[in-house]
Amino acid sequence: MQDQDKVWIFDTTLRDGEQALKASLTEEDKIQLAHTISRLNVDVMEVGFPVSSPADFRSVQRIATEVKGPIICGLARSVAKDIEACGEALRTAQQSRIHTFIATSPLHLEHKLRMSLDDATAMAVKSIKLARNYTDDVEFSCEDAGRTPHWDLCRIVEQAINAGASTINLPDTVGYVTPDEYAAMIRHLLNNVPNIDKARLSVHCHNDLGLAVANSIAAVQAGARQIECTINGIGERAGNCSLEEVAMIMQMRKDHLKVHTDIRSEEIYRASRQVAKICNMPVQPNKAIVGENAFAHSSGIHQDGVLKAQNTYEIMSPESVGVPNNQLNMTSRSGRHVIEHRLEELGYQKTDYDMNSLYDSFVALADQKGTVYDYDLEAMIYFNQISDKDEKYQLEFVNSTSNSQSVASSTIGMTIAGESKQEAATGNGPVEASFLAIERLTGMAVEMIEYNLEATGEGASSLGQVNIIAKYDGRPYHGAGIAADVVEASVRAMIRVYNLIYRAQKVSDLKQQRKAG
Repeated sequence: MQDQDKVWIFDTTLRDGEQALKASLTEEDKIQLAHTISRLNVDVMEVGFPVSSPADFRSVQRIATEVKGPIICGLARSVAKDIEACGEALRTAQQSRIHTFIATSPLHLEHKLRMSLDDATAMAVKSIKLARNYTDDVEFSCEDAGRTPHWDLCRIVEQAINAGASTINLPDTVGYVTPDEYAAMIRHLLNNVPNIDKARLSVHCHNDLGLAVANSIAAVQAGARQIECTINGIGERAGNCSLEEVAMIMQMRKDHLKVHTDIRSEEIYRASRQVAKICNMPVQPNKAIVGENAFAHSSGIHQDGVLKAQNTYEIMSPESVGVPNNQLNMTSRSGRHVIEHRLEELGYQKTDYDMNSLYDSFVALADQKGTVYDYDLEAMIYFNQISDKDEKYQLEFVNSTSNSQSVASSTIGMTIAGESKQEAATGNGPVEASFLAIERLTGMAVEMIEYNLEATGEGASSLGQVNIIAKYDGRPYHGAGIAADVVEASVRAMIRVYNLIYRAQKVSDLKQQRKAG
């Protein structure tokens, strides 16, 4: 085998990951994600189970034709019709692999397959030989290898390699084993299967006990040279081994692990966002590598350390995984150094403000609203403190209608700089229609970045709280609104955004006056 220090990355987002989604992806979704995953420079991309449905067959066939770079792989049980479907679907691929599997644990053999290990081995050998008629690259998996006796694994693996399998996968199908057990299994096969040098050992770990990444790395340390994983760790039950985590572990700790991958790490964040969006599976904020908080710092001690030397609290740079930059959240825990740094980034000199009075106002506001934004900081310089008095835009009423037979409409009444005005608009829903009406009333269009609706309380009488982050002139603004009616709460949140934009414009005017004076 070439390059014994390289660990192959086998991405199964479009197969094992996709089958766990609440709704199947469309063919176009799969094509889009396949191109995204290809840009990561994965070695193998498992893109479906062709025999499972005509739609899955077509999507595998299209990906095999249109996506270049990785080896395109299809999954098949150790059944002739599955192998044949895979072979046909993959026929146009530049490089193809057929991945066939059968269960090997006593539990699965007795209760699921109702056959002996010898019978399962015979089926595996027959399927591998059939698959070799379509491609020289055949992978064989011992399903539930983690609960299979080691000597049973040795027997079936030796025969699978003799039949023509060039990759042997040993999955922890139910996320049961611990890292030391997994490493021991890998070492046992490497030491006791006479033809093991003719195949690459692979691992496929599930995360039922939260050990998928740890088990995969332990297997690599023991001699495995392929990891099967998914972007964001999506997959059955608690998910699969996370591609971004194992890739960055091997990149950041290559001094210790002495292995490498060919993953383009700067594409990781982009791929993660695409998968989250298309699969409708949001990434938890504290997710390693790609979570919203992965490069965010709120503690004043941490922020101060990062400003002095980034690697005090960041073991990798955000840019290394495609994140534009780290984020220093301005909260009540932020110290003076961080405030001073942020104001310097905004173009202010120390002589432009009194830090003592500014800091007192900052802490008071941070305790009140949680996060302090750039426009808050600037307003504190010019107005000393944030005040909601004399807002330019005030809501008078909102009247919206919607039904399943026609487009929604909304009429908004507002007081703008003391003058009462009304405007109506239609949209895909009453919230969109209301926002369009506000846009017409103010003459300003904002870009929606985030819209979040939560219930405050329990039951039908709970209030709706809407949080909006919208961008105007390159700067984000946060607005919140609460009301018994969701549309009204949304309108109040958006009007808050417009008032903050107005306040920021007043600050900008004052800055210009200061410069001119």
